[in-house]
Amino acid sequence: MMFKTLFHKEPPRVKIEYDPETQYAVIRSSICTGEKVAGFKSKTDGHFTEVMLIRNPEDEKTFKEIYGLESVKVEY
Repeated sequence: MMFKTLFHKEPPRVKIEYDPETQYAVIRSSICTGEKVAGFKSKTDGHFTEVMLIRNPEDEKTFKEIYGLESVKVEY
């Protein structure tokens, strides 16, 4: 079910568990294609969990609202 959210416009239907103690929110941005994917990265081992594709500022706003985030770090 979560795999479909990467390729569809709507936000995820199943909320991914997010633990601020062990993870931080991040948007991965490709320097080649410009593709952006929002998700959570583990503070201990760097494992990235994809949540949704970011196609425009509205998608980023939706991601922040779902998880109650003020800002999201961008990594290239």
